[in-house]
Amino acid sequence: MSRYHSYLNSSKEILNQYQGTEPFGSFLKKFFSLQKKYGSRDRKQIANLCYCFFRVGKSVQHISIEEGILTGLFFCSRERNDILGNLKPEWNEAIHLPIKEKVALLANHDSRRTIQLFSFKEELSDGIDSGLFSASFLIQPDLFLRIRPGYEIQVKKKLMGAGYAEVVSRQEPGIGDRNWFRLIEEHCIVLPNASKIEDIIELDKEAVVQDYSSQRIAEFLKLVGPELPQTQDKESDHFEIWDCCAASGGKSILAKDVLGDIDLTVSDVRESILMNLRKRFEKAGITKYKSFVGDLAKEVFELPASNYQLILCDVPCTGSGTWSRTPEQLFYFNPSEIVKYNLLQRKIVSNVIHGLKPGGHFLYITCSVFKKENEEMVSFIKEKFDLKLIKMELLKGYDQHADTLFAALFIA
Repeated sequence: MSRYHSYLNSSKEILNQYQGTEPFGSFLKKFFSLQKKYGSRDRKQIANLCYCFFRVGKSVQHISIEEGILTGLFFCSRERNDILGNLKPEWNEAIHLPIKEKVALLANHDSRRTIQLFSFKEELSDGIDSGLFSASFLIQPDLFLRIRPGYEIQVKKKLMGAGYAEVVSRQEPGIGDRNWFRLIEEHCIVLPNASKIEDIIELDKEAVVQDYSSQRIAEFLKLVGPELPQTQDKESDHFEIWDCCAASGGKSILAKDVLGDIDLTVSDVRESILMNLRKRFEKAGITKYKSFVGDLAKEVFELPASNYQLILCDVPCTGSGTWSRTPEQLFYFNPSEIVKYNLLQRKIVSNVIHGLKPGGHFLYITCSVFKKENEEMVSFIKEKFDLKLIKMELLKGYDQHADTLFAALFIA
């Protein structure tokens, strides 16, 4: 048996075992830890085949796993490769074709073969280019760093000292497999996704791993910034912020960097989540904050306070704007989840929004591309709570090798 058939069979074994109940990266790591026969090159090839299978979504549900893997590899590849060269040579010769022509080619070979990379177009938020968004699933997004204030020169020096070359464009000739980085905004650096930067940069102190669209939440925070109190010498003058679905605390750190001296409260539904947050805050030098565990979706939820001048509400959602990073979710997604999350978001917003001080700001955030979680929630907030919408925007990342987020800022 050729090693290409071996790679294919190993991928099939993994995909048959995986049930979609945990992140595929975690499952794959455990699988390889039990199978010592695979070398690093083998693991890389097999993992790539599995991810290619997921990246073409539900298009491969009605064909064999083997055909699905090769179909995914055909669509995700930009250059000829040995696996297709040996197992599907006619596809390998057509590897440079645009996506639409690849779809037509497969349909000509088999009229029953339908390729639809994204099956939920009717649910999309306004303004999304469904063609570009669908194509984004075929490419692993980049790694983005947000440089924290005062560390701009230091971070760049450390990257260059570790052999990373600064480039103007990710398509710059000669990059190949070299390590590179590109400054795309004053504090935003993009690198190849597989970059191992944790041994180069002091993460959370000097820079934060944060997707480009997540970094753009700063644009909304700056709209709140001019209304910060001018004096901070009285306790009552402190700018109270509640990050109510704080998760690992990335947006709290962003708020601290944008708004300066804030009085921060963070919460999430599980203590284990807040334990990770506290570790990040320690590295980030954030010591002035309060935290509590709370299920914000409970029918009866008692607010710890009701004087917040800003509530950050990055609600649980389908995560559909991030599926290029976790394509297994595209494959396993059930559209009934959209309604489920919409109801959850309504419960959370209805509970936390009462903590807003008169004249305070409410920032609603999702990493979803579905209108029911985005524009429809904006209508719900405006109508039920009589808040004024200041700005809402779909933060598109699908054309920049980044995630897509949605944000809406209100004032009470």
